[in-house]
Amino acid sequence: MALERGPLLLLTLSLGLASAQKTLEEVPVQPGFDAQKVEGRWLTIRLATSDTLLISPEDPLRLALHSIRMWNRDLEFVLFWTGKGVCKGLNVTVHPTGPHGQYQGFFEGGGRMFLRFVSTDYSSLILYVRFEDGGEVTSLWALLARRVLGDPKWLGRYKAYVREFQLQEAPVFNLDAQCSPPAA
Repeated sequence: MALERGPLLLLTLSLGLASAQKTLEEVPVQPGFDAQKVEGRWLTIRLATSDTLLISPEDPLRLALHSIRMWNRDLEFVLFWTGKGVCKGLNVTVHPTGPHGQYQGFFEGGGRMFLRFVSTDYSSLILYVRFEDGGEVTSLWALLARRVLGDPKWLGRYKAYVREFQLQEAPVFNLDAQCSPPAA
C-alpha cells in the first residue's frame, strides 16, 4: 500500500514545484525604474529560491553580491566566489529588455538569466533572477539594502513574494573587501 502512494506523492510534489515556477510576466517590475540609482554597494539581507540546492549551507563555495555598476545602458553585477583558499571576483553583465527594470544576460554553457527589479526606493531593493538552462528553470529572489539594518516594510514585502511564489529561504553571504574586485 505504501509503495502505491509513492508515485502519487512524487507527482503531487512535482506539480506543486511546477506551479511555484511562475512565468516571467507574472513578476512585477518597478514603475519608473532608474538604473543609475541602483549603482553602488549593496548588502544581501534575505535570499529565497525555488531550488534550495542552488544555495546550500553545506557548499564550501559562497557567492555574494558586492555591487552594481552601470555601463551605458547595461548593468554589471560585481560578485565574489569564496571558499577554502579561494576568492575570485566575477562580473555578470545584463542588458535591458522590454520595460524599464527588466534585463537579460547569458552565462557559460548556453544558459540565460532574466532579472527584474521588482520594487525599490533605491535604499532597499527586491530583485528577481530567473535562470534557464537546459530546460530547467530556477528562480531566485533577493532583498538587498544599502546598509544592514534595512527598513522593516521591505522585509514584509519580500516575505509576501516568498509566500506567493512558494520559495525556500536560503543562507545569506555578504563579503566586504575580502578579495579585490574584478577588473573592469
